[in-house]
Amino acid sequence: MRLNYSTAEEAISAISNNSRLFIHGSAATPLLLIRTLMKRAGEIKNVELVSISTLGENIFDVPEFDKSFFINSLFVSRNIRELVNADYGDYSPVFLSEIHLLFEKGILPLDASLIHVSIPDKHGFCSLGTSIDIARSAVRHSKLVIAQVNPKMPRTHGDSFIHIKDIDYLVQASDDLPEVSYTEKINDSARTIGKFCAELIDDKSCLQLGIGSIPDAVLSCLHNHKDLGIHTEMFSDGLLPLVEKGIITNRYKKKHRGKIVTGFVIGTRRLYDFVDDNPQVSFLEVGYVNDTKTIRANPDVVAINSALEIDITGQVCSDSLGTYQYSGVGGQMDFMRGAALSERGKPVIAMPSVTAKGESKIVPFLKQGSSVVTTRAHVHYVITEYGVVNLFGKTMHQRAAELLKISHPDHREWIEREIHKRFGKSAP
Repeated sequence: MRLNYSTAEEAISAISNNSRLFIHGSAATPLLLIRTLMKRAGEIKNVELVSISTLGENIFDVPEFDKSFFINSLFVSRNIRELVNADYGDYSPVFLSEIHLLFEKGILPLDASLIHVSIPDKHGFCSLGTSIDIARSAVRHSKLVIAQVNPKMPRTHGDSFIHIKDIDYLVQASDDLPEVSYTEKINDSARTIGKFCAELIDDKSCLQLGIGSIPDAVLSCLHNHKDLGIHTEMFSDGLLPLVEKGIITNRYKKKHRGKIVTGFVIGTRRLYDFVDDNPQVSFLEVGYVNDTKTIRANPDVVAINSALEIDITGQVCSDSLGTYQYSGVGGQMDFMRGAALSERGKPVIAMPSVTAKGESKIVPFLKQGSSVVTTRAHVHYVITEYGVVNLFGKTMHQRAAELLKISHPDHREWIEREIHKRFGKSAP
């Protein structure tokens, strides 16, 4: 098949002033196209960049960025935190399951999409590779599609395919995909939390795991389990040993039986090679994956997510540090609610009891300006390295007493005083 490739400069020159661009995210971040776009800083005017997490350090750190670009982040990643919290960036709170509606309903009409795809097959179909998530919807609703075509991008199965006739510019690239290893970041606290989480997981459970060292710690504790299933918005390398040992079989799922279902993956090259042309893994749009109706269709769903802070009544902040926007709503509420509605489901918030600076993450009140991502009415299990509590059906005072039990010993006296101030000294 003869393909007409453009240079990155030719493709990016098609982007005009006063445009809104979608940028493919996570391991599929189109680094060549972004670098080329950034060369136009100071020349092009009023260009809004829309994305969820992107990977790649300093890719937006260019002179005159603020004279050309504005970032509208739908989930804040480390490389754009300073931009989003500055005058030339902002964050739009939205459930991951509903982002596609912003494009489909014309709330965020897209002038162009910058995407990262596999090489086309003999039928002319490229794959969106490691990140289907919201990218499929963005491409579908963009006036212009510019694709970075990379032989290092895996060809994934599911909703990932896009035909070259639907791409306006094809640009050859050979960038290595960004790699992250969460397993290397597992510490003693994460291992203990992982063991507590594993004790809640029964054989034949269907798992959703968020991002970071705790999910991988949980997975490392499941080697004696049987017939686990996976229905999740994302996964990383920690899943692979369980697949190889036959522990993850997806045999007892009612929805997509026999398949690992995900919206995207982030990890190492080993993970990207695993998903390449692997029919065992279905990459589906997160509007579907994260729909509570889809989630609850599987029994025994265990959803494990984390938090930056939780107050003594169970309100969970997982996206901001006071008014500083740290990450995003993401899919936490989608899966917390979906798991709660699943037959025998278990929604879990798992986190260390303290921050890296030793500050308690269980607090009397959330920091001023902090947002509530998961409400206290949605919270069931909370786990730290000091134990497991279940807040479902508990009164406010009872919740406070339960959370006190799993707080860090260095902070318990202070938390107990605050509980007494709020609820009085009578036992709950």
